[in-house]
Amino acid sequence: MVEEGVNLTPAISAKTFSVEETRDLASFLSKVFQAGDVVVLSGDLGAGKTAFTQGLGLALGVEHPITSPTFTLANKYEGELTLNHLDVYRLEHFQEVEELGLSELIDSNSLTVIEWGDVISSVLTEGYLEISLSHGENLEERNIEFRLIGQQWVGRESELISLVSSFSTGIRG
Repeated sequence: MVEEGVNLTPAISAKTFSVEETRDLASFLSKVFQAGDVVVLSGDLGAGKTAFTQGLGLALGVEHPITSPTFTLANKYEGELTLNHLDVYRLEHFQEVEELGLSELIDSNSLTVIEWGDVISSVLTEGYLEISLSHGENLEERNIEFRLIGQQWVGRESELISLVSSFSTGIRG
């Protein structure tokens, strides 16, 4: 079980300068994700959570448009990995998380991305990658921080740092 709020490493930072670049970053980072992973996206309205998920889905071969599941709460997309896309913004009680079937969605055959997931992070017992997106100095700029929570990410920390660093410097392989 993950202790609430335990960050194993300092935040890894990146910056994007357009919605397209936020999608590109997610697409580029898809190399680090594995089946069974949980990604928690946090940030203000319009910070790029859905754009990040769209880029990730594109890299995973998802052919259907990825939209914010704010009103449906959960969407499932088939690609190289099944992509579960949840939005828990409207949930008011942890009981609603159970009713959503979160434990069934998070399985070893899929990648689960949870927008506004920071509000339910205490029920995520197996660890996750937290990605915080915030508005930058201008309308299009985004500051993005990655935090590895739990042991399952320890072995991939250096790969994530390398990918973020090479994206930020424009060296993409």
